[in-house]
Amino acid sequence: MNRLRQAAVSLARSFSFVGLVFAGFFFAASVTPSLLPRPFIFQGLLSGFAIAVGYGIGVGLLHVYEFLEIPPPATRWQPGLRWTAGIAVVVVFLYFLRQMTYWQNSQRELMEMPPVESVYPTSTAVVALVFGGSLVLCARGIAYLRRLVARQLKRVVPRRVAHGLSVTFVGLMLFFIGNGVIARGLLTVADAFFQQADGLVDEGVAQPVEPLRCGSPNSLVDWNSIGRRGKDFLVEGPTGEELEKFSGRESRQPIRVYVGMRSADTRQDQARLAVDELIRVGGFERSVLVVATPTGTGWLDPGAVDTVEYLHGGDTAIVSIQYSYLPSWITILVDPKRSIESAAYLFEAVHEHWKTLPPESRPKLYLHGLSLGSLGSEVSAPWYAILEAPPHGAVWSGPPFPSSHWAYVTRTRNHDSPAWLPRYRDGSIVRFTAQQNTLDEAPRWGPMRTVYIQYASDPMVFFSPSLMYKRPEWLTGKRGPDVSSHLEWYPVVTFLKVAFDLPMAIAVPNGYGHNYAARNYIDAWVAVTQPSGWTAEDTERFLESWTPASGP
Repeated sequence: MNRLRQAAVSLARSFSFVGLVFAGFFFAASVTPSLLPRPFIFQGLLSGFAIAVGYGIGVGLLHVYEFLEIPPPATRWQPGLRWTAGIAVVVVFLYFLRQMTYWQNSQRELMEMPPVESVYPTSTAVVALVFGGSLVLCARGIAYLRRLVARQLKRVVPRRVAHGLSVTFVGLMLFFIGNGVIARGLLTVADAFFQQADGLVDEGVAQPVEPLRCGSPNSLVDWNSIGRRGKDFLVEGPTGEELEKFSGRESRQPIRVYVGMRSADTRQDQARLAVDELIRVGGFERSVLVVATPTGTGWLDPGAVDTVEYLHGGDTAIVSIQYSYLPSWITILVDPKRSIESAAYLFEAVHEHWKTLPPESRPKLYLHGLSLGSLGSEVSAPWYAILEAPPHGAVWSGPPFPSSHWAYVTRTRNHDSPAWLPRYRDGSIVRFTAQQNTLDEAPRWGPMRTVYIQYASDPMVFFSPSLMYKRPEWLTGKRGPDVSSHLEWYPVVTFLKVAFDLPMAIAVPNGYGHNYAARNYIDAWVAVTQPSGWTAEDTERFLESWTPASGP
């Protein structure tokens, strides 16, 4: 027992005091509000990661300090400085723990979520300390391995060379293990799980029997080759009778075409199959044709697709192809080019046939994408296609942070507009909207109408690697209505917080985070497609009666 106690004391004394100070402050910063509220387990893991990163930064800065041979404070001052720093860390640690419930409730209030009595700060601290301590011990084990390698190398090479080679050797070893074993293993598990989920069929979803329905026995697209979300899209949605009952006017059965990943061998073949099926079912004979790029799971938001069908009485056709079955936040880290390539092939195939039709009788052509679908859709129309035969507009929602066109417009926005709701030039080309409709503020539209829908609390939109070292523009000046006034920028920590928000982006009510509301889609589609006869009263009637058939 004495040996165990001595070992524990020795281990505790071996930790760097400077590292512990940084770890304490990083923990405190990590429990302040982020873009989204989170449960205590998730908060504990985030804070534990912040503890480990803070400890590492503190130790690293201490090594730099010693390497530069800067004279330390006078010996008589050192105990006082250590006591002052230690007391400051404890006070900040306890105060920030005490404020956690208040901060979380202030954030929940902005998102119309009920307050909680407690976010379990003590439990959060325990999870954080255990997880963070484990990460630090792992890192110290790696440092010990490096020193061991360096000692062996010193026998045959000079000291400095040995240290450099040991760092290189251990770094490469960790890279290959992390990338080739851990990351690949996790990706394989995720891939297997979501592939199996993609093969499921939701309750109440059965193969269509009408000959002119995609996926029917007469369809060019084999029903069994379509993934789960594609089947939902083809079967759910309003019927012609429901549209006619809503509007009181003669309506048509909307056309929906969806090609799954297993429906064809390549993305080019998928796109060609989609166009052939669109021709078969009469999609090019409708008034409105939407080329839609789904999310990473292959999902198309009913709030986006149902609304455009209601607005135009079913005189619509929507075509889409699946490029992945992984969630967008995983796909965007693994291979974000999937959506770009898929959207480009589909637009090219649709556009090549569409432009051969008489201009006076062909449908108006629009683009749509949510999340990773927005990333692909916004660059799917090349410049020569726009000059030759331009589409009529686009509605993109939740554009993820790598989106190049979105980033350019945001960066070059009018200086008097915030980054979370930009105004671009005179608003004739592109406009932004959020929870409140701002699409009528500009005086005129040009020949192409483009709308971005984005919420200030969406981490998929506002995450960026630059958060590590730079205060984001969306935290400068007036903030979005769904962003906490207590959210502050801290180097490195804010990057970690928003990164941890990504997998939680849809775990909030509709109309916040990465959950886009039908009302905002209606605003966008009305502005872009200009449906005749639709009124604000129709919008309210629709929202009162409409219930989405499926969620992400």
